[in-house]
Amino acid sequence: MSYIIDRRLNSKDKSAVNRQRFIRRYRKHIKKAVSDAVSSRSIMDMERGESISIPQGDISEPSFRHAPGGYRARVLPGNKEFQPGDRIKRPDAQSGGGPGKGQASDSGEGMDEFVFQITQSEFLEFMFEDLELPNLIKRQLTSIENFNIVKAGISEEGTPNQMNVVRTMRSAYARRIAMGGRKKRRRKEILAILDTQDSIEESSRLELQEELEALDKRLASIPYIDDFDLKFNVNKKEPQPSSKAVMFCLMDVSGSMDQRTKDIAKRFFILLYLFLQRNYRHTEVVFIRHHSTAKEVEENEFFYSRETGGTVVSSALKLMQEIIADRFSVEEWNIYGAQASDGDNWTNDSPICHQLLEEKLLPVLQYYCYLEITDRGHQELWQYYEKLADSQGNVFAMRGISDYADIYPVFRDLFCRDSVAGVAQFSR
Repeated sequence: MSYIIDRRLNSKDKSAVNRQRFIRRYRKHIKKAVSDAVSSRSIMDMERGESISIPQGDISEPSFRHAPGGYRARVLPGNKEFQPGDRIKRPDAQSGGGPGKGQASDSGEGMDEFVFQITQSEFLEFMFEDLELPNLIKRQLTSIENFNIVKAGISEEGTPNQMNVVRTMRSAYARRIAMGGRKKRRRKEILAILDTQDSIEESSRLELQEELEALDKRLASIPYIDDFDLKFNVNKKEPQPSSKAVMFCLMDVSGSMDQRTKDIAKRFFILLYLFLQRNYRHTEVVFIRHHSTAKEVEENEFFYSRETGGTVVSSALKLMQEIIADRFSVEEWNIYGAQASDGDNWTNDSPICHQLLEEKLLPVLQYYCYLEITDRGHQELWQYYEKLADSQGNVFAMRGISDYADIYPVFRDLFCRDSVAGVAQFSR
């Protein structure tokens, strides 16, 4: 087996191979730094890279050097503090210019941390590592983008690298038998006559020898492999099923949602949008904003519109049901939903939401998650949704958060690979 290593330098004259090896080696440090960066920076700023600091001691490697052996004792010129035999204490690492937050000192020495920059792509890769859409299954073909090369029989035409040696040698052997079989039998007969009949006339012996020579020439002229014998493997591109998925993003923009709560909801959906765009090729996103009425909107309006009003959550669920029936066949699409709200809903509407989800939506959904953003305690909508989580725990999950720092941990909890759906109240 041959390995091809790309030694070309990147735009900054750095070795891409060495960089990837370094990232694999210190993956644990980088993943922790990315997690810390997510909790400290704005979700709106997730797509830029990050500076990663690694303690110098963790990247040092042992090395062998030539040094004089045995014990040696010497006193350097100008030494007024020590005498032969004195033991010198090793200075503390914190006392000398390291990256720590210690106080200034007039002694000791240290070493700065190693700092390097990861790119936007690398940052998102670590950020969404081990995350996936739950219960994603194969539906019908979406397009001819993914192929798998499979064998499709044998042909008499092809390139040398596709030659089927076994079939070729078998065909050549059969051809040689067909073309030389009678001649070989006649040759054996002639040899038997010449060996057994000593009293054969000289003229007949000469004729037999001439015939034998002619047979030998004809047998020798039969090629070992002819163009007719060549057989080649035929491969064809077989389209692979590609999963189609659609994510419905339902955001409450009613008057009960203050600016801070709306901002948390927007940041959660921005994180979800980045995750889908990066990890899934055939994934559509449907944005629905709702107050007393629901409306399907574009991405820009979903995140930045200031429209507000009363609170009727069922309006968004009804619109979601209509869009699924109109545009997304259950046989072809993996359908997902994510809803963010403060839980405040018109009293008579919460039972309707429970009924819509239980009877109409959850039977056709792969996964549905509900995010309640509040620090006032759970509202009536949460109580009705809890009943769904108890009975539909494999496709329904609900989480509650109250602060910006909770967004990323809750997001990972909802979409972590092999995660368990159900009810959970996230607490910091």
